[in-house]
Amino acid sequence: MVESLSAIAFFVQAAETRNFSEAARSLGVSSSTVGKGICRLESRLGVRLFHRSTRSITLTAEGALFLERCRRILCEVESAELELSETRQAPGGRLRISLPLVGMLIMPALTDFMHRYPAIELDVDFSDRLVDVINEGFDVVMRTGEPTDSRLVSRPVGTYRLLLVASPAYLAARGTPASPADLVHHACLQHKFPSTGKLEPWPLTRAPDAPEWALPVSMTCNTSAALLDVALAGLGIACLPDFLVRPSLERGDLVSVLDRHVQHEGTFRLLWPSSKHLAPKLRVFIDFMGAALFKGGQAPHA
Repeated sequence: MVESLSAIAFFVQAAETRNFSEAARSLGVSSSTVGKGICRLESRLGVRLFHRSTRSITLTAEGALFLERCRRILCEVESAELELSETRQAPGGRLRISLPLVGMLIMPALTDFMHRYPAIELDVDFSDRLVDVINEGFDVVMRTGEPTDSRLVSRPVGTYRLLLVASPAYLAARGTPASPADLVHHACLQHKFPSTGKLEPWPLTRAPDAPEWALPVSMTCNTSAALLDVALAGLGIACLPDFLVRPSLERGDLVSVLDRHVQHEGTFRLLWPSSKHLAPKLRVFIDFMGAALFKGGQAPHA
């Protein structure tokens, strides 16, 4: 069993570095030890895990499938070791996290966390940019949508909906749209993704054979908070997450429109490197946010 775990560790490190020598250096063993361990693993499994050339190695289809299982195995082993060795140690140290700009709404939860765990130093980066979690050295990030990086483990912590909203003054001046087609006569405030510069589609229902709605653009912006300010100023209709506009809706500063024609549900997730063992500081942050921040699976009230 110990030999099998060593071979799995060799395999995972080699897959991540794409080089036996680099993997050996990271693990503090010789490159021949890594190579022989992986060869024995391939022999035992009866499949090739890597395509090898004189300059590089790449995963086979079987190797890519096996890699995800191996990462989970190593994470479980590391977590078990940490739980045993650090049961008496209070969580502490620096925790680097990235949150979307609208994540500033979770500051009450963050301050509660800091009161609960004063030995943990939070290094918080607010950005709508799609950060590279591993290469930029983040311990954990919060993002929306489905995870696309196979190197990360994710945990859903809440859901949200997109709504079309405008101020009563704007609707009084320009009229309230009765159908998505009416939006061509309105000022549309649109969000663009910071990573690609593409506009975020509005989740409007349409017939299966109908073309996508070509919405006019009155303003584009890569932060939802700025779009909220412009909508509040009566300058157009914006498509924004419900947790961001909820206070304005409750005060009557904004009104939602075309509710019957908007179909959307998004997911908030915490993501962290799968190769990173759950140190106490990371484990308590994930558990705390999952339990306290999105009680009942809903995004936070401001």
